[in-house]
Amino acid sequence: MKVEGKTALVAGASRGIGLAIARKLAAEGAHLVLPWFDWPEESEAMRHEFSEKNSGHIFVQADLRKKLDVKNVAEIIRRKRGILHILVNNIERGGMPVIHGSYDRGINKDQWQLEVETTLLAKHHLFENCYPLMQSAANASIVNISSIAGLIGRSGPAGLIFSDGYAAANRGVSSLTQTWARLAAPNVRVNEIMLGLIDTRHGQHTRGWEKLTEEERTALVNHTLLQRTGTPEEVAETVLFLVKDAAYMTGTVIRLDGGYLLGNEKIPPMPDGVL
Repeated sequence: MKVEGKTALVAGASRGIGLAIARKLAAEGAHLVLPWFDWPEESEAMRHEFSEKNSGHIFVQADLRKKLDVKNVAEIIRRKRGILHILVNNIERGGMPVIHGSYDRGINKDQWQLEVETTLLAKHHLFENCYPLMQSAANASIVNISSIAGLIGRSGPAGLIFSDGYAAANRGVSSLTQTWARLAAPNVRVNEIMLGLIDTRHGQHTRGWEKLTEEERTALVNHTLLQRTGTPEEVAETVLFLVKDAAYMTGTVIRLDGGYLLGNEKIPPMPDGVL
């Protein structure tokens, strides 16, 4: 896909990974649709940054957990653009056990619901309302952003940063990716990027990361084959690949985790054998 001139909705673009993705697509010439809701200072900075670069970008306040809000976002796209070529489904909310503690704590009474509604239900609302705008495109792309929490749950060194509800919700994202890929083919490709420890999301520059002890942070990095956390820019590069270059790829999950999932299994020396 040639990204220049295409319309792209990027959820969660006010900070971190979403902001890096929005910058990458804007640099390629995309017209952005950027919903925003919380994080008021970051959202204002996002609107200021992209308004300066291109007056054609669309900003709309919307709680993506609410069907009517998402329907309104889609209606604005229909009126102003008529079509949507790219949907980056980058919306989630996951409480870190090291920060929130148990779901039994009073302060966490709505935490499980928040994690599931933001990480899973909001993605569903975005697909349901945006897919009709993508059907007339000759080549369109949806990228779901998920987490390896869906595979490993609250286990090992990551048990301090992946909560149960967040992990369960991310397990469901891959099911949606497969269903939507079947439904949307052949004109709309649907793929998924499953993230490991990324700076600003379960890595450095998060409150949870700072609350870990040096020993706990070292354990997480040592469990990662590449011996480091990833960057939002690396995620953005992968999104651009799926959107722009992966023309024969749909229904696929790319695990962008630096080898975290493989890190706890060591390869033993080859035995001498007995023959």
